[in-house]
Amino acid sequence: MGVRGLQGFVGSTCPHICTVVNFKELAERHRNKHPGGTPTIVVDAMCCLRYWYTPESWICGGQWREYFSALRDFVKTFTAVGIKLVFFFDGTVEQGKRDEWVRRRLKNSREISRVFHYIKSHKEQPGRNMFFIPSGLAIFTRFALKTLGQETLCSLQEADYEVASYGLQNNCLGVLGEDTDYLIYDTCPYFSIGDLCLESLSTVMLCREKLCESLNISLADLPLLACLLGNDIIPEGMFESFRYKCLSSYTSVKENFDKKGNIILAVADHISKVLRLHQGEKKLEEMLPLGPNKALFYKGVASYLLPGQISPWFFQKPKGLITLDKQVVSMNSDPESEQEVPMCTDPESKQGVPVCTDPESKQGVPVCTDPESKQGVLMCTDPESKQGVPVCMDPECKQGVLVCTDPESKQGVPVCTDPESKQGVPICIDQESKQGVPMCTDPESKQGVPMCTDPESKQGVPMCTDPESKQGVPMCIDPESKQGVPICIDPETKQGVPMCIDPESKQGVHSKSKQEVPMCTHTEIKQKLRLGADPEFELEAPMCTDPAVKQQDLMNMEPEVKQVTMVSDPEILKVARAQHVQAESYLVYNIMSSGEIECSNTLEDALDQALPSQAFVYRPVRQRVYSLLLGDGRDGTSTCPTVKEWFVYSGNPLRHPDLVRPLQMNIPGGTPNLKSLWLNQEPGIQGRRLDALLGCFDLSSSREELQAVENPFKALCCLLIYLFVQVPVCRVMFGNLSKRRAKSLPLPPLSSHFFPWLYYF
Repeated sequence: MGVRGLQGFVGSTCPHICTVVNFKELAERHRNKHPGGTPTIVVDAMCCLRYWYTPESWICGGQWREYFSALRDFVKTFTAVGIKLVFFFDGTVEQGKRDEWVRRRLKNSREISRVFHYIKSHKEQPGRNMFFIPSGLAIFTRFALKTLGQETLCSLQEADYEVASYGLQNNCLGVLGEDTDYLIYDTCPYFSIGDLCLESLSTVMLCREKLCESLNISLADLPLLACLLGNDIIPEGMFESFRYKCLSSYTSVKENFDKKGNIILAVADHISKVLRLHQGEKKLEEMLPLGPNKALFYKGVASYLLPGQISPWFFQKPKGLITLDKQVVSMNSDPESEQEVPMCTDPESKQGVPVCTDPESKQGVPVCTDPESKQGVLMCTDPESKQGVPVCMDPECKQGVLVCTDPESKQGVPVCTDPESKQGVPICIDQESKQGVPMCTDPESKQGVPMCTDPESKQGVPMCTDPESKQGVPMCIDPESKQGVPICIDPETKQGVPMCIDPESKQGVHSKSKQEVPMCTHTEIKQKLRLGADPEFELEAPMCTDPAVKQQDLMNMEPEVKQVTMVSDPEILKVARAQHVQAESYLVYNIMSSGEIECSNTLEDALDQALPSQAFVYRPVRQRVYSLLLGDGRDGTSTCPTVKEWFVYSGNPLRHPDLVRPLQMNIPGGTPNLKSLWLNQEPGIQGRRLDALLGCFDLSSSREELQAVENPFKALCCLLIYLFVQVPVCRVMFGNLSKRRAKSLPLPPLSSHFFPWLYYF
C-alpha cells in the first residue's frame, strides 16, 4: 500500500524522520493549545486489523470473545487519557484503483495457496510469518467497535483520503495507521500502528517535514514524487525508465544505500534541481514523459490534494511570455519618446529587448514598437521561428494572444497556429467558452466568420453556433439567400449536406429528405435508421447532450459526470447512504448506487474440489438480495438490472466482473418495498422483515419453525439450514457430527476449528 519503496527508504535511509512519541504527553499539549477541545486520533482501521488480531490459531479463526476483549482494551487505554478515537473502514474500491485491487487479490491468492500447501505437508498450521487475516474480520470489527460505543465510519471513496481529510478538517491529534500515503498527504501528524506499545501509549511519529528536508523538496512536491515513484493509481512500471535516467544523472549516489533508496534520492533531486526551474512556466507534460498517461498522472497528483488545497504543479503562467526572474535588467533610451526604457537580453538572439511591467504578474514582459501607432506592443517568442511575435492580452484569461495586422482595417487581429500548416490563423473569442475560435473572411460581407477543420479534408469549414447546444455547427452559404446554412456530414458520401431545424425536437434535419427525418448509418448493418433509434434494441435513445455533463480539461480531473444510480428513489438512496457512512450496513449502498460490489480473498483451498467457493455458495442469497434492493423486472415497467461482482475464487483471473442478475423471491404477499421495510414503524412490519429475511435464504416454508427461535439466533439458523441444503459436503459433515454427538464421542480435531458453531449442537 502507499508509495512504492518509501516505507523501506524511511527505515533504512532516513531513520531520523521517525521520532518516538507518547500519546498521553501529546494529548496534554493539545489540550493546552486548544482549551476545551478533545484530542482526537483518526484510525485507519483496515491497517490495524493485524495489530488487534493476535491469536495463534489464526487459520481457523472464530476467537471472537478473545478478539472483542482486545478491542475493548485498546479503546479503554486511549479513553483513560482523554483521547477520542474515530475509526474509518474501506467502503468502496474506486475505479481508478481497480487494477491495483485485482493485482493484490491475485497476490493474496498465491499466498493462500502456500498456506494450504504447508498445512498438507506439515499437518499443522504455519507460523505468524505466513499470517493471513481471517475471513470476515473487518466486518465483525466494525460492529464490535460500534458495540463499544465508538464512532465508526465507512468511506464513500478511498479510505485513506477520507482519513486524511477528517484529520485535517477536525484538527485531530494525528492519524494512526500503516500506509506511506499518510506521509504524502498534507494533513495532521502520522503515527505508526505497527510500533504502538499499548502499555506505555508510545509509538513512532513519521515527520513529513523532515522527509522533505532530507530530500530537499517542499511539502507541495510530495504528491509529484509519489506519482513518479508509483502508487495505487500510477503503476510502478509507468516511469521506470524515467527513474533510471534520473539515477544515471544523479551525482550523489550513496554507496551504502540500496538501489531503491538511491532512486528515490535521484527523483527528488530531479524535482528540486530540474523541474522546479520551470515550475509554472511549463506544463508537466512538457517536462516529463507522460505521453498517453497524462490524464492518469494528473489524477494521481490531484488525489493527494485535500479539500481547500492546491498544487503549484498545476499553475500555468501565460504561454510565450519570457520570465525575467533572477535576470539583470538594463536601461536604454527610446529614440521616439526619448525616455529611459528597461531592457533584457533575449536568450536566443543575445540582443537587448525592451520590456514593460505586466500589471497582473508584476513581471517584465518583452515589447516591440508598432510601426503604425509608434506604441509599444507586447510580444513573445515563436517556438518555431525563434523570433519575436506581437501579442495582445486576452481580458478573460489574462494570457498573451498572438496577433497579426489586418490589411483592410490595419488593426491587430488575434491569431493561433494551425498544427497542420504551422501558419498563423485569425481567431475570434467565443462568448460562451471564452476560448479562441479560428475564423475566415466571408467574401461577401468582408467579415470574419468562425470555422472548424474538416477531419477528412483537413481544410477550414465555416461554422455557426447552435442556439440550443451552444456548440459550433459546420455551415455552407445558401446561394439564394446568401446566408449561412448548417450542414451535416453524410456518412456514405463524406460530403456536407444542408439541414434545417426540426421545430419539435430542435435537432438538425436533413433538408433534402422528403419526410424531413434525420438519418444516421449504423456502422455494422449499414441500414438507415431514424436519428435517436437504438439499432441494437429498437428503443428510442435520446441523442441530446446531458447538461449535467461538463467538458473539463483533463489536466486536473476527469470530466464531472452526474452519477447514474441503480435506484432512482432519492429518499431511499439517502437512507442507504447514511447507513453506509455510519457502518450500519454492508455493500447495500454500493449495490443501489453503482451496481458493483467486490469481495476479497477468503481462506479457501483452490485445489479442494469437494467444497465449492463461498462466492458460488452464497450467490443465490445475494441474487435475492439484489431483487429486494433493485427489483427483478417482473413488473414489466423496467428492465432486469445486472450487478457487477468482483469476487475472488479459484480460476477467476478478475479481468472482468461477473454479471449477476437478481432472482425472484418467493414471499407470501409479494416482495415488500424498501420504504416499508426501512421507514415503516407500524407493529406488523417486523413480520414483513422476517419474511424478507427468510425469502433471501428461500426458507419461507420454514417460517413457523424459525419464528419460535429467539431473534439473535434466527439469522444463524437460516445460515446453517441454507448450508445444509445448498452444499452436499456440509450434509455429510453435519450428519456424521450429529451421530458422534448422539454417541457422546469427541469431535474430530479439525471440525471444531473449521465449524466452531458446532459446539452449540
